[in-house]
Amino acid sequence: MSTTLEPVRPIELSEIRAARERIAKTIVRTPTVRLELGPDFPDLRLKLENLQPINAYKLRGAANAVAALSDADRKRGVWTISAGNAGQGVAYAARAAGVPCTVVVVETAPKSKLERMKALGATLVPVPYEVAWKALDERSFPGVGGTFIHPFDDNDFIAGHGTMGLEILEDVPDVTAVIASIGGGGLIAGVASAMKAVKPEVKIFGVEPETAAPAALSFEKGSPQAFPNWQASFVDGAGGQSMFPRMWERMKPIVDGSFVVTLEQTQNAMRLLAEKARVVAEGAGAMPVAAALSGKAGKGPIVAIISGGNIDLQKFCELISQSDG
Repeated sequence: MSTTLEPVRPIELSEIRAARERIAKTIVRTPTVRLELGPDFPDLRLKLENLQPINAYKLRGAANAVAALSDADRKRGVWTISAGNAGQGVAYAARAAGVPCTVVVVETAPKSKLERMKALGATLVPVPYEVAWKALDERSFPGVGGTFIHPFDDNDFIAGHGTMGLEILEDVPDVTAVIASIGGGGLIAGVASAMKAVKPEVKIFGVEPETAAPAALSFEKGSPQAFPNWQASFVDGAGGQSMFPRMWERMKPIVDGSFVVTLEQTQNAMRLLAEKARVVAEGAGAMPVAAALSGKAGKGPIVAIISGGNIDLQKFCELISQSDG
Protein backbone atom coordinates (compact mmCIF):
# COMPACT_ATOMS: atom_id res chain seq x y z
CA MET A 1 0.00 0.00 0.00
CA SER A 2 1.51 3.32 -1.03
CA THR A 3 -0.14 5.50 1.63
CA THR A 4 2.47 7.49 3.52
CA LEU A 5 1.86 7.22 7.25
CA GLU A 6 2.05 10.23 9.53
CA PRO A 7 5.05 10.14 11.85
CA VAL A 8 4.40 8.72 15.30
CA ARG A 9 3.66 11.44 17.84
CA PRO A 10 2.58 11.57 21.48
CA ILE A 11 -1.15 11.40 22.18
CA GLU A 12 -2.06 14.61 23.97
CA LEU A 13 -4.20 14.76 27.11
CA SER A 14 -6.55 17.15 25.28
CA GLU A 15 -7.21 14.45 22.63
CA ILE A 16 -8.05 11.91 25.32
CA ARG A 17 -10.42 14.32 27.06
CA ALA A 18 -12.10 15.10 23.74
CA ALA A 19 -12.44 11.37 23.07
CA ARG A 20 -14.08 10.93 26.45
CA GLU A 21 -16.83 13.37 25.52
CA ARG A 22 -17.17 11.91 22.03
CA ILE A 23 -17.70 8.31 23.17
CA ALA A 24 -19.58 8.93 26.43
CA LYS A 25 -22.94 7.80 25.04
CA THR A 26 -21.49 4.68 23.39
CA ILE A 27 -19.31 3.11 26.08
CA VAL A 28 -19.85 2.18 29.70
CA ARG A 29 -17.83 3.97 32.36
CA THR A 30 -16.69 0.73 33.90
CA PRO A 31 -16.11 0.29 37.64
CA THR A 32 -12.80 -0.36 39.34
CA VAL A 33 -13.29 -2.85 42.17
CA ARG A 34 -11.00 -4.26 44.85
CA LEU A 35 -10.02 -7.92 44.64
CA GLU A 36 -9.99 -9.09 48.24
CA LEU A 37 -7.13 -11.56 48.70
CA GLY A 38 -5.81 -10.79 52.17
CA PRO A 39 -2.72 -9.10 53.68
CA ASP A 40 -0.18 -11.41 52.07
CA PHE A 41 -1.09 -10.23 48.57
CA PRO A 42 -0.73 -6.93 46.72
CA ASP A 43 -3.53 -4.37 46.99
CA LEU A 44 -5.19 -5.24 43.68
CA ARG A 45 -8.01 -3.44 41.88
CA LEU A 46 -9.80 -4.65 38.76
CA LYS A 47 -10.75 -2.28 35.93
CA LEU A 48 -13.69 -4.24 34.54
CA GLU A 49 -13.63 -3.58 30.80
CA ASN A 50 -15.34 -6.94 30.30
CA LEU A 51 -18.52 -5.02 31.17
CA GLN A 52 -18.47 -2.96 27.96
CA PRO A 53 -21.38 -3.63 25.55
CA ILE A 54 -19.05 -5.85 23.48
CA ASN A 55 -17.47 -7.29 26.66
CA ALA A 56 -14.09 -5.77 25.78
CA TYR A 57 -12.23 -2.47 25.98
CA LYS A 58 -11.82 -2.15 22.20
CA LEU A 59 -15.13 -0.31 21.95
CA ARG A 60 -13.47 2.80 23.38
CA GLY A 61 -10.94 3.13 20.59
CA ALA A 62 -13.28 1.95 17.86
CA ALA A 63 -16.05 4.36 18.83
CA ASN A 64 -13.64 7.27 18.84
CA ALA A 65 -12.00 6.27 15.56
CA VAL A 66 -15.31 5.87 13.71
CA ALA A 67 -16.70 9.11 15.19
CA ALA A 68 -13.57 11.00 14.11
CA LEU A 69 -13.85 9.95 10.44
CA SER A 70 -14.91 12.47 7.84
CA ASP A 71 -18.37 12.03 6.31
CA ALA A 72 -16.76 10.93 3.04
CA ASP A 73 -14.61 8.27 4.74
CA ARG A 74 -17.54 7.02 6.78
CA LYS A 75 -19.78 6.69 3.72
CA ARG A 76 -17.21 4.42 2.06
CA GLY A 77 -17.74 1.91 4.84
CA VAL A 78 -15.04 0.74 7.25
CA TRP A 79 -12.92 -2.35 7.67
CA THR A 80 -10.43 -3.61 10.20
CA ILE A 81 -8.30 -6.64 11.09
CA SER A 82 -8.94 -8.52 14.31
CA ALA A 83 -8.76 -11.64 16.43
CA GLY A 84 -12.24 -10.70 17.59
CA ASN A 85 -12.46 -7.81 20.03
CA ALA A 86 -11.39 -4.97 17.73
CA GLY A 87 -13.71 -6.35 15.08
CA GLN A 88 -16.60 -6.25 17.51
CA GLY A 89 -15.73 -2.70 18.51
CA VAL A 90 -15.54 -1.38 14.96
CA ALA A 91 -18.67 -3.30 13.96
CA TYR A 92 -20.59 -1.90 16.93
CA ALA A 93 -19.49 1.67 16.20
CA ALA A 94 -20.13 1.26 12.46
CA ARG A 95 -23.65 -0.06 13.07
CA ALA A 96 -24.38 2.93 15.30
CA ALA A 97 -23.12 5.23 12.52
CA GLY A 98 -25.15 3.39 9.89
CA VAL A 99 -22.19 2.32 7.77
CA PRO A 100 -21.11 -1.13 6.51
CA CYS A 101 -18.21 -2.91 8.19
CA THR A 102 -15.90 -5.71 7.07
CA VAL A 103 -13.54 -7.57 9.40
CA VAL A 104 -10.55 -9.57 8.21
CA VAL A 105 -10.65 -11.97 11.13
CA VAL A 106 -8.25 -14.58 12.45
CA GLU A 107 -9.95 -17.85 11.55
CA THR A 108 -9.21 -19.45 14.93
CA ALA A 109 -11.01 -16.68 16.87
CA PRO A 110 -13.45 -18.02 19.49
CA LYS A 111 -16.89 -18.82 18.17
CA SER A 112 -18.41 -16.30 20.58
CA LYS A 113 -16.41 -13.47 18.99
CA LEU A 114 -17.27 -14.55 15.44
CA GLU A 115 -20.97 -14.79 16.23
CA ARG A 116 -21.00 -11.40 17.92
CA MET A 117 -19.35 -9.70 14.92
CA LYS A 118 -21.91 -11.27 12.59
CA ALA A 119 -24.74 -10.22 14.88
CA LEU A 120 -23.45 -6.65 14.73
CA GLY A 121 -23.72 -6.74 10.94
CA ALA A 122 -20.08 -7.21 10.02
CA THR A 123 -18.97 -9.09 6.92
CA LEU A 124 -16.24 -11.53 7.97
CA VAL A 125 -13.22 -12.57 5.91
CA PRO A 126 -11.53 -15.41 7.86
CA VAL A 127 -7.76 -15.79 7.36
CA PRO A 128 -4.86 -17.56 9.12
CA TYR A 129 -3.16 -15.63 11.93
CA GLU A 130 0.01 -15.08 9.88
CA VAL A 131 -1.99 -13.53 7.03
CA ALA A 132 -3.82 -11.20 9.41
CA TRP A 133 -0.57 -10.10 11.06
CA LYS A 134 0.95 -9.33 7.64
CA ALA A 135 -2.14 -7.35 6.63
CA LEU A 136 -1.85 -5.31 9.84
CA ASP A 137 1.64 -4.29 8.77
CA GLU A 138 0.66 -3.58 5.16
CA ARG A 139 -2.71 -1.95 6.03
CA SER A 140 -4.34 -3.59 3.06
CA PHE A 141 -6.02 -6.84 2.06
CA PRO A 142 -6.96 -8.00 -1.44
CA GLY A 143 -10.62 -7.50 -2.29
CA VAL A 144 -11.53 -5.50 0.81
CA GLY A 145 -12.44 -1.87 0.25
CA GLY A 146 -13.52 1.07 2.35
CA THR A 147 -11.81 3.14 5.01
CA PHE A 148 -9.28 1.14 7.01
CA ILE A 149 -9.27 1.52 10.78
CA HIS A 150 -6.10 0.11 12.26
CA PRO A 151 -6.93 -1.73 15.50
CA PHE A 152 -3.98 -0.30 17.43
CA ASP A 153 -1.64 1.97 15.40
CA ASP A 154 -4.16 4.80 15.08
CA ASN A 155 -4.12 8.06 17.03
CA ASP A 156 -7.90 8.16 17.53
CA PHE A 157 -8.05 4.50 18.55
CA ILE A 158 -5.30 5.09 21.13
CA ALA A 159 -6.91 8.28 22.44
CA GLY A 160 -10.16 6.35 22.95
CA HIS A 161 -8.34 3.79 25.08
CA GLY A 162 -6.72 6.63 27.02
CA THR A 163 -10.12 7.49 28.48
CA MET A 164 -9.70 4.40 30.65
CA GLY A 165 -6.65 6.01 32.25
CA LEU A 166 -8.67 9.06 33.29
CA GLU A 167 -11.27 6.82 34.93
CA ILE A 168 -8.61 4.84 36.80
CA LEU A 169 -7.12 8.03 38.23
CA GLU A 170 -10.56 9.14 39.42
CA ASP A 171 -11.36 5.77 41.03
CA VAL A 172 -7.92 4.96 42.48
CA PRO A 173 -6.12 8.30 42.96
CA ASP A 174 -3.34 6.62 44.97
CA VAL A 175 -2.62 4.00 42.27
CA THR A 176 1.07 3.10 42.02
CA ALA A 177 1.01 0.76 39.02
CA VAL A 178 -1.24 -0.24 36.14
CA ILE A 179 -0.88 -3.54 34.26
CA ALA A 180 -2.38 -4.11 30.81
CA SER A 181 -2.03 -6.98 28.37
CA ILE A 182 -0.16 -6.18 25.17
CA GLY A 183 -1.28 -7.46 21.80
CA GLY A 184 -0.61 -4.72 19.29
CA GLY A 185 0.04 -2.14 22.00
CA GLY A 186 -2.86 0.27 21.50
CA LEU A 187 -4.41 -0.31 24.92
CA ILE A 188 -1.25 0.28 26.92
CA ALA A 189 -0.21 3.22 24.73
CA GLY A 190 -3.53 4.93 25.39
CA VAL A 191 -3.67 4.27 29.12
CA ALA A 192 -0.02 5.24 29.56
CA SER A 193 -0.53 8.47 27.58
CA ALA A 194 -3.27 9.53 29.99
CA MET A 195 -1.64 8.31 33.19
CA LYS A 196 1.82 9.75 32.55
CA ALA A 197 0.35 13.14 31.60
CA VAL A 198 -1.60 13.43 34.86
CA LYS A 199 0.48 11.37 37.32
CA PRO A 200 3.87 10.55 35.78
CA GLU A 201 5.11 8.59 38.80
CA VAL A 202 2.61 5.78 38.18
CA LYS A 203 4.33 2.73 36.69
CA ILE A 204 2.76 1.29 33.54
CA PHE A 205 3.53 -2.35 32.81
CA GLY A 206 2.52 -4.65 30.00
CA VAL A 207 2.05 -8.40 30.22
CA GLU A 208 2.23 -11.12 27.58
CA PRO A 209 1.96 -14.91 27.50
CA GLU A 210 5.15 -16.95 27.45
CA THR A 211 4.19 -18.27 24.01
CA ALA A 212 4.09 -14.81 22.40
CA ALA A 213 6.06 -12.07 24.16
CA PRO A 214 7.69 -9.68 21.67
CA ALA A 215 7.18 -6.62 23.88
CA ALA A 216 9.11 -8.10 26.80
CA LEU A 217 11.87 -9.10 24.39
CA SER A 218 11.87 -5.60 22.90
CA PHE A 219 12.27 -3.98 26.33
CA GLU A 220 15.08 -6.42 27.08
CA LYS A 221 16.90 -5.68 23.82
CA GLY A 222 16.03 -1.98 23.59
CA SER A 223 14.58 -2.26 20.08
CA PRO A 224 11.49 -3.77 18.40
CA GLN A 225 11.84 -7.53 18.17
CA ALA A 226 10.20 -10.47 16.47
CA PHE A 227 9.33 -13.32 18.83
CA PRO A 228 10.98 -16.62 17.97
CA ASN A 229 8.93 -19.81 18.23
CA TRP A 230 5.63 -17.97 18.46
CA GLN A 231 2.77 -20.30 19.38
CA ALA A 232 -0.97 -19.87 19.31
CA SER A 233 -2.76 -20.43 22.62
CA PHE A 234 -6.06 -19.76 24.35
CA VAL A 235 -4.71 -16.25 24.98
CA ASP A 236 -5.90 -15.01 21.59
CA GLY A 237 -6.32 -11.35 22.59
CA ALA A 238 -2.69 -10.65 23.54
CA GLY A 239 0.81 -11.50 22.45
CA GLY A 240 2.01 -11.18 18.88
CA GLN A 241 4.56 -12.46 16.42
CA SER A 242 6.51 -9.22 16.54
CA MET A 243 6.62 -5.72 17.95
CA PHE A 244 5.72 -3.24 15.22
CA PRO A 245 8.42 -0.52 15.08
CA ARG A 246 5.80 2.26 15.16
CA MET A 247 4.18 0.81 18.27
CA TRP A 248 7.57 0.44 19.94
CA GLU A 249 8.17 4.12 19.20
CA ARG A 250 4.85 4.93 20.87
CA MET A 251 5.37 2.73 23.90
CA LYS A 252 9.03 3.17 24.75
CA PRO A 253 8.80 6.69 26.31
CA ILE A 254 5.73 5.98 28.45
CA VAL A 255 5.68 2.24 29.30
CA ASP A 256 7.96 1.00 32.11
CA GLY A 257 8.35 -2.61 30.97
CA SER A 258 6.48 -5.80 30.18
CA PHE A 259 6.07 -8.98 32.22
CA VAL A 260 5.74 -12.53 30.92
CA VAL A 261 3.37 -15.01 32.53
CA THR A 262 2.89 -18.71 31.88
CA LEU A 263 -0.28 -20.18 30.47
CA GLU A 264 -0.75 -21.99 33.78
CA GLN A 265 -0.53 -18.72 35.72
CA THR A 266 -3.08 -17.23 33.34
CA GLN A 267 -5.49 -20.15 33.87
CA ASN A 268 -5.08 -19.81 37.64
CA ALA A 269 -5.87 -16.08 37.39
CA MET A 270 -8.98 -16.82 35.32
CA ARG A 271 -10.15 -19.21 38.02
CA LEU A 272 -9.30 -16.78 40.82
CA LEU A 273 -11.32 -14.01 39.15
CA ALA A 274 -14.29 -16.32 38.74
CA GLU A 275 -14.16 -17.60 42.32
CA LYS A 276 -13.30 -14.38 44.19
CA ALA A 277 -14.94 -11.70 42.06
CA ARG A 278 -17.44 -13.62 39.90
CA VAL A 279 -15.69 -12.19 36.84
CA VAL A 280 -15.43 -14.11 33.56
CA ALA A 281 -12.17 -13.01 31.93
CA GLU A 282 -10.64 -14.28 28.71
CA GLY A 283 -6.93 -15.10 28.79
CA ALA A 284 -5.78 -11.59 27.89
CA GLY A 285 -8.13 -10.17 30.52
CA ALA A 286 -6.72 -12.36 33.29
CA MET A 287 -3.00 -11.96 32.57
CA PRO A 288 -2.64 -8.59 34.38
CA VAL A 289 -3.90 -10.28 37.56
CA ALA A 290 -1.38 -13.10 37.10
CA ALA A 291 1.38 -10.51 36.68
CA ALA A 292 0.30 -8.54 39.75
CA LEU A 293 0.26 -11.68 41.89
CA SER A 294 3.91 -12.31 40.97
CA GLY A 295 4.82 -9.30 43.13
CA LYS A 296 6.92 -7.71 40.38
CA ALA A 297 4.71 -4.61 40.22
CA GLY A 298 4.99 -3.90 43.95
CA LYS A 299 2.43 -3.90 46.75
CA GLY A 300 0.03 -1.44 45.15
CA PRO A 301 -2.53 -0.18 44.82
CA ILE A 302 -2.18 -1.93 41.45
CA VAL A 303 -4.89 -1.67 38.82
CA ALA A 304 -5.18 -4.75 36.60
CA ILE A 305 -7.10 -4.02 33.42
CA ILE A 306 -9.56 -6.85 32.76
CA SER A 307 -9.54 -6.10 29.06
CA GLY A 308 -12.23 -8.53 27.99
CA GLY A 309 -14.42 -11.51 28.75
CA ASN A 310 -15.05 -12.88 25.27
CA ILE A 311 -14.32 -16.55 25.59
CA ASP A 312 -16.50 -19.53 24.74
CA LEU A 313 -17.98 -20.68 28.03
CA GLN A 314 -17.19 -24.32 27.38
CA LYS A 315 -13.54 -23.40 26.81
CA PHE A 316 -13.57 -21.21 29.92
CA CYS A 317 -14.89 -24.06 32.04
CA GLU A 318 -12.29 -26.44 30.64
CA LEU A 319 -9.45 -24.03 31.40
CA ILE A 320 -10.42 -23.22 34.97
CA SER A 321 -11.14 -26.86 35.76
CA GLN A 322 -7.58 -27.69 34.64
CA SER A 323 -6.05 -24.97 36.83
CA ASP A 324 -4.75 -25.74 40.28
CA GLY A 325 -6.53 -22.75 41.74
